[in-house]
Amino acid sequence: MRISCAAIDDEPLALEKLKLFTGQVPGLELRGAFTDPVKASMYLKSNKVDLLFLDIQMNEKSGFDIICELDFKPQIILTTAFDEYAFRAFELSVTDYLLKPFTFERFSKAVAKAGDYIRWQNESTLSRHLNQEFIFIKSGYKLVKILVNEILYIEGMRDFQAVVTTRGRIIAGITFQEFEELLPDTFVRCHKSYMVSLPKIESIERDRIRIGNKIIPVGETFREAFYRKL
Repeated sequence: MRISCAAIDDEPLALEKLKLFTGQVPGLELRGAFTDPVKASMYLKSNKVDLLFLDIQMNEKSGFDIICELDFKPQIILTTAFDEYAFRAFELSVTDYLLKPFTFERFSKAVAKAGDYIRWQNESTLSRHLNQEFIFIKSGYKLVKILVNEILYIEGMRDFQAVVTTRGRIIAGITFQEFEELLPDTFVRCHKSYMVSLPKIESIERDRIRIGNKIIPVGETFREAFYRKL
């Protein structure tokens, strides 16, 4: 399996180290290396990669800023000299957290972990086309299996999404766009902050959806497409 990646670090020597290490991992394809985080953000707006190596403290734009601006969520390995950002990294469901200076062995372990996540995510996408009954999603530092028929709705929560099921809530580190690719057509976006399971809808009144005790609005932007799906 080939893994496309990009690296962002405003320290030239640190970036050269990343370039050297990526070149030593079979199947890892470096498509972009940037010392300028603004240029890197522009690149990522039109170029998707599977894996992103990312420094945190940079001039002009932090690594966390870049993560929050992404329209898609690749696997992310943070490379930083500071350990105080670990909790924030966990909240954003990054794949790994490398403290500088790190060895090639530690780097390789992080890449292997990212490769596992990418492989499982691809299998989850395939499961949609094979009419399988479950998906795997990334939650924190682990992959969680979710039965599709137990999902009630998905709620956007700033930097992540909450998957609400008949068993409880699961915090997911993927975007609505990725959920649309993973889930069958019975799941429909009805609002910028919500995606619902059509079979789980109990009633709709005045652009308000009821699923159990939850009232979910139908947003103007999504109204026409939503009602067309019903």
